[in-house]
Amino acid sequence: MSRPKPDPSSADACRGFYADILYFLRKRTDNASDAADMTQDVFTQWLGYRDRAKVEQPRAFLFQMARNLLRDHWRKQKVRHTAHPDHAAMDIEPVTDEQHDPMAAALRLQRLEQLKEVLAELSPRRREALMLHRFEGLSQAQIAERMGISTSMVEKHIALALLHCKRRLQSDPGTEQPE
Repeated sequence: MSRPKPDPSSADACRGFYADILYFLRKRTDNASDAADMTQDVFTQWLGYRDRAKVEQPRAFLFQMARNLLRDHWRKQKVRHTAHPDHAAMDIEPVTDEQHDPMAAALRLQRLEQLKEVLAELSPRRREALMLHRFEGLSQAQIAERMGISTSMVEKHIALALLHCKRRLQSDPGTEQPE
C-alpha cells in the first residue's frame, strides 16, 4: 500500500509557520528542547489531520494546536512537581518572561519557598488531602475513597490545611496578602 504524497501547499505552510510556532512555545516554556519537541508535535499532528483541506485559517489552527500541547505540558509539569516535591524544589524556574522585572521573580520564588515550608508543617494526611484536592483536582468523595476516610473528614482536612496556610503566610513578615 503506497502512502499518499503530502500536499505541497501544506508543506509550504508548515515551513512558513514553523518559526512562529517555535517562538510562541519557547517564550512560554522553561526549556528550549521542550519547545522544539512541542513544535514538532504540532506539525506531526497537522500532517496527520484528515480534514486539513477544510481548515480555512491554518495559522490559527496551528496556534490552537500549540496552545493545547502547551496546556498538556503544563499539566504534566504540575503533576510531576506535586508527585515528587523533593525533585520539584530543585528545578523551580520562572516560566514567564521576567527579564524586565527580576524583583518580581525573586519575590515569587521566595513566596514559593514559604509555601513549601508551610505545607511541610501540615500533617501528612492533611497535606495529602489538600494536594489531591488543589493540585490533582480530585473531588472530596474521590479523596475520601483514595485515603480510606469519610468525606466529612476530607472536608475537615482541607479546611484546616487551608486555614493553616492562610494564617502562616499572613503572619510571616515581609509577605503581603492581596486584599
